[in-house]
Amino acid sequence: MPKLTVGNATVPYRVEGSGPVLVLVHGVGPGSGMWDQLLDRFTDHRTVVLPDLSGSDPAEDDGSPITIEALGAQVNAVIEDTGAGPADVVGFSLGAPTVAAAAALRPDLVRRLVPVAGLSHAGDEYIQQHMTLWLDLASDPEGFGRFATLTALSRAFLNQIGHDAVEQQHAFMGLNDDRVRQIDLVKRLDIRPLLPRIAAPTLVIGATRDQTIPVENHRELFAGIRGSEYAELDTGHVAMAERPDEFVKLVRDFIERP
Repeated sequence: MPKLTVGNATVPYRVEGSGPVLVLVHGVGPGSGMWDQLLDRFTDHRTVVLPDLSGSDPAEDDGSPITIEALGAQVNAVIEDTGAGPADVVGFSLGAPTVAAAAALRPDLVRRLVPVAGLSHAGDEYIQQHMTLWLDLASDPEGFGRFATLTALSRAFLNQIGHDAVEQQHAFMGLNDDRVRQIDLVKRLDIRPLLPRIAAPTLVIGATRDQTIPVENHRELFAGIRGSEYAELDTGHVAMAERPDEFVKLVRDFIERP
C-alpha cells in the first residue's frame, strides 16, 4: 500500500480497479473501509483511490488538532501521487467539506466533485449539541458506538435490517483518541471562505432523514457552491448504505456525463 508524508501526517491509500481515477474520501470513523461494500460498483470501469486521512486508524500523525485544510491537502497529495489528476472526487460526511476544501485549494486536481451528506460550517446549534453529546460519551465506548448507529441510520433502515444487524453496527465506530479529534474538527468547521474558489462541476447529495448532519446543512453547502447541482435521497446519514443503487447511479451519471 502506498504511503505519503503530507505535513505532519503519514497517509496511506489503496488503489483498486482500472480506468479514470475516482477518489472516495471517508468521514468520521476508522477510514476508507467504509466504502468497501460499494467498490465493485465502480472498479469495473474506474481506478478507485481510497485514502486514509488524518484521524483514520491507518494514518499516523503527531496527534495535534486536525484542520480541514490539512485533510484537503492530503487528498490532493494522494491525487498527485497517482499521477492521474485531475480526478473525480467523492466525499462523505466530514469527507464532504474535505473534498470541497481539496477542490478549492487545488482546482487543477479535481475534475468533478461530489460532496455527500456534508456541511459548510458548524454554526447549526443542532450540530453543536449533537457533537458535544457524542464527545461526552467518550467515557462509554458502547454508548459511543450505539449513539453513532442510532443517528447514522434512519428508523426505517434500522427496522429493515433488524435487531441483530443493528447491534453489530455499533462496533464500526470504535472509540479512540482519533475519533475524538475528528468530532472536534466537525465542531470547529467552517469552509465558507473556500467555497467561492471551487471551479469543478459539483453535485451535492443530501439525505432527507439525516440525524447526524441535518439536510438543511446539505442544502446550504449546495447553495454556497456556485453553479452546483443538488440531489436528495430519502435516507439517513449513511445514504450509500441505505440506498446503494440510487447512490451509485447518481454518482456514475454525474461523473460520466460528457
